[in-house]
Amino acid sequence: MFMCRFSLLLLDLEEHYFEQHTAYNLTGRGPEANRRTSGSLKICSKSIIFEPDDAVKPILKILLKDCKGIGAVEETAHNPFIESKPACILIETKQIYLIKEENVVAPYKYERGEKKVTFQLEVPGKTEDVVQMLLQLHRASCLDKQGDQTAMVAAILQSRLARTCFDKNSFQHVTENPHMECVAEMVSPLVTNAGHVCITDCNLYFQPMNSYPDLVVQIGLHSVRRIYKRRHGLRPLGLEVFCTENDLCSDIYLMFYSTKERDELYYYIATFLENHIAECTAESYMLQWQRGYISNYQYLLHLNNLADRSVNDLSQYPVFPWVISDYSSTQMGQSPSTPTDTHLRTHAHAKKYLIIGEKSSNMPETRFMYGSHYSSPGYVLFYLVRVGKDLICLV
Repeated sequence: MFMCRFSLLLLDLEEHYFEQHTAYNLTGRGPEANRRTSGSLKICSKSIIFEPDDAVKPILKILLKDCKGIGAVEETAHNPFIESKPACILIETKQIYLIKEENVVAPYKYERGEKKVTFQLEVPGKTEDVVQMLLQLHRASCLDKQGDQTAMVAAILQSRLARTCFDKNSFQHVTENPHMECVAEMVSPLVTNAGHVCITDCNLYFQPMNSYPDLVVQIGLHSVRRIYKRRHGLRPLGLEVFCTENDLCSDIYLMFYSTKERDELYYYIATFLENHIAECTAESYMLQWQRGYISNYQYLLHLNNLADRSVNDLSQYPVFPWVISDYSSTQMGQSPSTPTDTHLRTHAHAKKYLIIGEKSSNMPETRFMYGSHYSSPGYVLFYLVRVGKDLICLV
């Protein structure tokens, strides 16, 4: 039974996963050409990833910037009446990463040195298109400036999205009437996945460009309980949809390419919610909390949502202060109900405070004491690495 070991967390930061092809990794040419490993070849904006069907064998990751050559290899035709055609993809690289060998999550291994890797697609007719795609992405990865690389990859992504549209055969009911369709990215911690959004009179759909992890994500509009506009990358482009009342994790987080499209979708979904505008205010939640209608957890949960905080955004991760019941003590005690000493600043340990103070006094204007924020992505990431084992590669 095939086990999918691939995850978007295997990609580099801000990398996009474009497409996948059933393929074979050929371990040799000539007499050894029959030794091949079946699997899935994934084309990404910064790398090529091959996931073998055999879970014992490692996933291969080749960075495009490490490639010295990418091209189509002509398959030798033994029959003189059959014309030779490019059936294989030859990649010359100086480094290969080995991931999840023996199906064990562990820090990446790598093999350095000049290597040639050959892949044969199950559909040979797609070989030339894949090679041209890889060459285009390789040119982007070799640009000197990071900004130029990002701009070229973004242009390739937008071109790919513009040539496709939402497949209406994915509608749950044939009687559904589409209201609007646009392109967007589904956001999860550390990664985004581009695709097409379509909303009808019954459902909200997201169809990933690469069909990962599913062909389509579907959410019934009548099951939606909460929606929030979000800032993603400090821009008002995000929309988060919840089908539960008291849960940190949303059902989908979308990042649009224009605020207008985001707002249009937001207000359309809001028409399916009762008293949406009246209920989703800080004042209404505070009143419910004061009267005991909602718990401390629910109140803090709603405040985090109203402050644009989401578990899908490590730069704006939810903050839950320590809720205490003993307000008379001034120092930490053995009882879990006693508070900390709030007269001192955070991390105001005597020796450490003096060291930090000395460093700040020698700084040019404007001086500061602490250079990071308590909800910075770094702190959140190293907290969450204990939850997601795939993140161990980042440690």
